[in-house]
Amino acid sequence: MAISTPNLYPVFLSPKQRERLEALTRRGHAPVRKIRHAQVLLLSDHNRPKGRMTRLQVSEVLKMHVNTVDRIRRRFVQEGESPALDRKVRLTPPIPPKLDGRREAQLVAICCSEAPKGHTRWTLRLLADELIKRRIVTHIAMETIRKTLKKTNCSLGVRSAGASPNVTAPASSRKWKTSWTSMRRRTVKTNR
Repeated sequence: MAISTPNLYPVFLSPKQRERLEALTRRGHAPVRKIRHAQVLLLSDHNRPKGRMTRLQVSEVLKMHVNTVDRIRRRFVQEGESPALDRKVRLTPPIPPKLDGRREAQLVAICCSEAPKGHTRWTLRLLADELIKRRIVTHIAMETIRKTLKKTNCSLGVRSAGASPNVTAPASSRKWKTSWTSMRRRTVKTNR
């Protein structure tokens, strides 16, 4: 772990930056982490009207670790205001997806094919077993299959649907519309 140096990254806020950070902390509509980082910068500012607080004072006032205060100050000095306030964006997800584009296409192809003997249509369990049997994946949850099929608009068991059906929903029955309008006319006439 690196040893923190208290005066290595001094924070100097411009009046506009100070105004922005104060507005952020007053409104309270931002994520809590962002507000607390803004408070660290405001308390660490050398141009603060009441005087700059030391890193130990800031950590005691905001109930954070001293290293966190140092890290926020260092990011502000090295990278700027926005990186010091916002979370760092991950380039890759923590767990890679089980089904990428190629595997999704294979899943849809299986889904659109003939169901196994003894079954009228594919179930999520059958699809999971088939993916494992064909060595597309080593193991997979049925929820992953469900989400993938929902994303691709694939309907289990419907042959003509395919991966992206172009079917519009049938309109409401004519009788229901007729009876609703006639019921509405009756209530209007009785109210007059």
